[in-house]
Amino acid sequence: MSIKLLVGLRNPGSAYEATRHNAGEWFIQALSQHYPCTLKAQTKFHGEVGQFSLKNHSIMVLLPLTFMNQSGIAVREVSQFYRIQPQEILVVHDELDLPPGRIKIKTDGGNGGHNGLRDIIAHLGQASFHRLRIGIGHPGQRDLVLNYVLGKPSLSDKKAIQERMEDIMPCIPELLTGNISIAMSSVNS
Repeated sequence: MSIKLLVGLRNPGSAYEATRHNAGEWFIQALSQHYPCTLKAQTKFHGEVGQFSLKNHSIMVLLPLTFMNQSGIAVREVSQFYRIQPQEILVVHDELDLPPGRIKIKTDGGNGGHNGLRDIIAHLGQASFHRLRIGIGHPGQRDLVLNYVLGKPSLSDKKAIQERMEDIMPCIPELLTGNISIAMSSVNS
């Protein structure tokens, strides 16, 4: 099944754009260098929405304008309006359990403690969407996580993340047009 909705998780506003929690937005920015897409704020969808084509396939792009822990509102609104099934959604998000620069594709699963995923699962009523997990590393202690995800990565960590995003761009056509297992074996290895 091909992807019809690509969601980049983030916290909105200039105060957050350089923080680790906005890795989903960083990915959408990198992707737009290869597949131009103009995003426009649409209040009815609680997000910035755009569209691009790939192999005669149209893909919606969403950057929620809600804070991370309310991401499900925007995802639900867009998916209901355009009749997009959870299995046709790819959510791009930061991942504490992967080192900076490591990216993995996952299908289904729990929220892994990620508040954005938790809210999306709650609003969709299921967890059967796909995830592109962008490693940001872990601060080492649980009580440091909040400040860590809301902090800026080191220059070397940011460079590793950006380089890996570029490295996987050749896999994007497979990932978005329904060959998720092929893209998964390339990206996850």
